[in-house]
Amino acid sequence: MQVTKGLLALEDGSLFEGVSMGAEGEFVGEVVFNTSMTGYQEIITDPSYWGQMVAFTCPHIGNVGVNLEDAESRQPFVRAVIARQIAERPSNWRATQTLPDYLRATGVPALSGVDTRRLTLTLRNKGVMRGALSTVNLDQARLQEMARNAPDMSDLAPVNEVTLPEREAWSEEVAPHWVEHADTIEEVTAEAPHVVVVDCGVKHNILRLLAALGARVTVVPSTASAEEVLMLAPDGVLLSNGPGDPDQALDVVALTRDLLGRKPIMGICLGHQIIGLAVGGRTYKLPFGHHGGNHPVQDLRTGQVAITAQNHNYAVDADSMRDLPFEITHINLYDNTVEGMRHRELPVWSIQYHPEASPGPHDSLGLLREFVASLTKERIR
Repeated sequence: MQVTKGLLALEDGSLFEGVSMGAEGEFVGEVVFNTSMTGYQEIITDPSYWGQMVAFTCPHIGNVGVNLEDAESRQPFVRAVIARQIAERPSNWRATQTLPDYLRATGVPALSGVDTRRLTLTLRNKGVMRGALSTVNLDQARLQEMARNAPDMSDLAPVNEVTLPEREAWSEEVAPHWVEHADTIEEVTAEAPHVVVVDCGVKHNILRLLAALGARVTVVPSTASAEEVLMLAPDGVLLSNGPGDPDQALDVVALTRDLLGRKPIMGICLGHQIIGLAVGGRTYKLPFGHHGGNHPVQDLRTGQVAITAQNHNYAVDADSMRDLPFEITHINLYDNTVEGMRHRELPVWSIQYHPEASPGPHDSLGLLREFVASLTKERIR
């Protein structure tokens, strides 16, 4: 079997060799690392990774193949997959396709055999960087120049690239055997609270869990206006996760500002940052982001610590929230960044991490249950 070599160059000049296990060609993007030990398919199909080349610190991926159930969106959104070893022959009864075949079919490049430990340490010490990957022309100087000239993620508006084109109703529930507690599943009725989800790059399992918790769910594009959302008569609005710099998500920031005080709002990940901007706070870019399933987050109200799944490069500036009517409810115990907020008067709250556990621990599944339950109480009131 013929082996095709590939080369990744970072903007600082670092070079990483590997073997091509995905689509052939040349690609540029922002290089990040993810520390999750499981869930590579969910990561690859997470729209929050639009424009990013993901280096897996787990030394072996692809061993359980790919299947239809585990996808978190309609297609992969990562710019590239980089790993120490990618399995060509999976061993799992659920697999319907190998990971390399899936990546080739969907146009995603992948390098196997990369020194991911050195790559991760480089990003950890210097911060995320732009990269250029090629499997067709391995000229080092040319790729280094391509990396330095690649677009900066902070100048792009990727939410517009991942949102759905028009609104749609969502009814698919999470399969019962994927839920930790059987009593999580609720029957959806005509009296169920109606949640409108603003799609900034929403993961399907957030929608599945909302439906499983008894909510009627409608998904709208990120370009929707407040009037369009209010016409749907929602009991609550959820601002989803998504890619890129929240400062570039201008439509969603404006929508959120218009909805404040008119409907209960919950934000997840990018949605959390958008709420911060909508009320007058600031956000900033982290050196190398939070990407993984092992981040300890403390609830400052109870002292309880949850292990969480995260995927973001930006954070809310805590100092910018001090004079606003918001309580910081959660912090990341790795670096004390803001992980949760709640308005002191309005039904507006947010979390930076992913409560739906796809991939990741189930510690925070109850947050979505609390959101849906609060909307039911509001209707009764």
